[in-house]
Amino acid sequence: MDNQNESMRERLLARLPQPENLATYREETAALLAKHEKALFWEKMAARVCFVIAYIMVGLWLLGRAPIPSMRPYFWPSVGFVYFVAVVTDLRYRFYLNKVDILKELKQVQLQVLEMQASLQKQSPH
Repeated sequence: MDNQNESMRERLLARLPQPENLATYREETAALLAKHEKALFWEKMAARVCFVIAYIMVGLWLLGRAPIPSMRPYFWPSVGFVYFVAVVTDLRYRFYLNKVDILKELKQVQLQVLEMQASLQKQSPH
């Protein structure tokens, strides 16, 4: 059992970059997280725009500015569709937000492991 744990430990550590590349890895991680933050912003904006469009449509109907008579049978299905798209887009944003949060934590742990490996290599005389 202990041999299996050592094997798994070695496989996990083999996937990490080497401590010599710590600064490069830290820069790559920052760039990756910045890219995800930008994508999160646009996901959130898409959801908000769809909600605003649905609210404007309902507001126009409440103010008596309903569409022309030939469009009235399609008005509420259109509002429902836009609202549905907004909810799905918001759900995508929330899933992506959780995925990015997990990625941040994972990268933080990886950097801590790399820093500990680097400090151990500096302390051990070869």
